[in-house]
Amino acid sequence: MRAALGGPHEEGGKHISGGEHLSSKADMQVKAVELIDKAFSHTQGEPTFFQMTIDKVEEHLQAIKPLSVSTIDATDAAQGRKLARSLLADHGISDEVIKKAMNLLESSNDNRGALIINAKTGERLDERKEKGVRVSHLYWEKENFEQWCKQKELVVNQRMKEALTLATKVCSHPLTIAELCWSDDPDYITGYVASAAKGYQRITKVKEYGDEAGGRLFFVNDDQSIDSYIHYLEKIPVSIGTEENYELN
Repeated sequence: MRAALGGPHEEGGKHISGGEHLSSKADMQVKAVELIDKAFSHTQGEPTFFQMTIDKVEEHLQAIKPLSVSTIDATDAAQGRKLARSLLADHGISDEVIKKAMNLLESSNDNRGALIINAKTGERLDERKEKGVRVSHLYWEKENFEQWCKQKELVVNQRMKEALTLATKVCSHPLTIAELCWSDDPDYITGYVASAAKGYQRITKVKEYGDEAGGRLFFVNDDQSIDSYIHYLEKIPVSIGTEENYELN
């Protein structure tokens, strides 16, 4: 699902909401209604353009465990950005590359998907312009997520569920070194750095309220096929859960 103000995204419409569900056929109608509700209850307003597509998934569903979660408090956006840079540096990414990549994120709110960044040079690799790469075909069943939160003594949070589901899929690929994200939603100021090595590290404040700039950066090694990496992110179905054989019926 995607929704925008002022027309389709391709014609200059402003992106205000997006989302997806990986669903069994029996649950399709319920999941469709959830996406409609999400699009038409966004804090940035009611969309004038709304589009939903349904694709049959043919590939085998992979089951992976969620990343560990930790939270770091930041007093203001400046401290939050500093913490994000420090967390990325812990993954061996240079200050020059981090600065170059974060400038891309800070200077635009038009990217509809993630930017793939060469962790050695800071150059963008996906060549998708404002479209970016949309991570898709991912799923975490609601009851399973709530059970996991209870086990980890975490508050059930829908925003965290969506972000953690995506980050877990991204970071499960061996090409990913780390992900940096903060939302383009002007009313949501929490961001994160995630990786297989360090888990999902939430930073409570990485921007000020009212700031509409945001997006995702995937820092990767440059020794594998980017086309194959993008195919995994966009097309390979993944379920997140606490059981080894967790699958949709």
